[in-house]
Amino acid sequence: MSRADVLVRAGRLASEGVPFALATVVSVQRPASTRRGDRGLVTAAGELHGWVGGACSEPTVVREALRALADGEPRLVRIGPPGRTAEGATPEAVVAESSCASEGVVEVLVEPQLPEPLLAVVGGSPAAETLARLAPEVGWRVVRELKPKAEAVVVATMGHDDEDVLASALEQGAGYVGLVASSRRASVVLAALRERGIDEEALTRVRSPAGLDLGPASQPEIAVAVLAELVAWRHSRSVVPATPAVAVDPVCGMEVAVDAARERTSYQEQEYVFCGPGCRSRFESDPAHYVSIEAS
Repeated sequence: MSRADVLVRAGRLASEGVPFALATVVSVQRPASTRRGDRGLVTAAGELHGWVGGACSEPTVVREALRALADGEPRLVRIGPPGRTAEGATPEAVVAESSCASEGVVEVLVEPQLPEPLLAVVGGSPAAETLARLAPEVGWRVVRELKPKAEAVVVATMGHDDEDVLASALEQGAGYVGLVASSRRASVVLAALRERGIDEEALTRVRSPAGLDLGPASQPEIAVAVLAELVAWRHSRSVVPATPAVAVDPVCGMEVAVDAARERTSYQEQEYVFCGPGCRSRFESDPAHYVSIEAS
């Protein structure tokens, strides 16, 4: 995959709301198999597309990309042989020593690309139109119909099929479900949902009237009040990032992301993961030797 192909795929994933990390080689000390400007893309599943230096760099880049996706922070990763890699490294760089035969040092900038949350704004009311126009300005992707992956749903249909949309939103598990309606209209809608068999616990998730209380407000002002509530809800969510599990390659000592490791084998009912096929082959030729080293 060429550098341009990596960017094309990155653009496609970004438009689809799929998380990934972009890895770009920013510095190379020869000898090394990569050049400055080479880049790769790492998916949340640990798949690497592109080129960042082959087997000596890939496991470390994948590991740090998964960590970046977990904490949302970019990092500069410096990869090279023991005793040389840390020389000249900036304090914030992640230093990863490799046991590969290559004596080069490579620095890779890893940038997580996390999708903006998806907001479904359902309805043709002036409040809905204004909300759909303003929400992208504060970091929301907006669709005008209910989607299964929508984190937030705002129903502003002016009484047209409110119950159907709310029932679907609750069933799909949207984190924020708001109904733009008067308190009286909201009571009627919630009563209709009860008659459909929707339980009280689910109904308590419906925010209505949706938005911060601004008192009497115009339709555009209602949209601003709903957007303010969405911003507050987004920042109040307790999201624990899934930090990838890592294991130490028993041959070279490199830390490898367990779920993304392509090279693995079992010995005495225990699974081992490796940075590459070379370490796996060496282990399989004398597993007792490497297990004894690991245990010592």
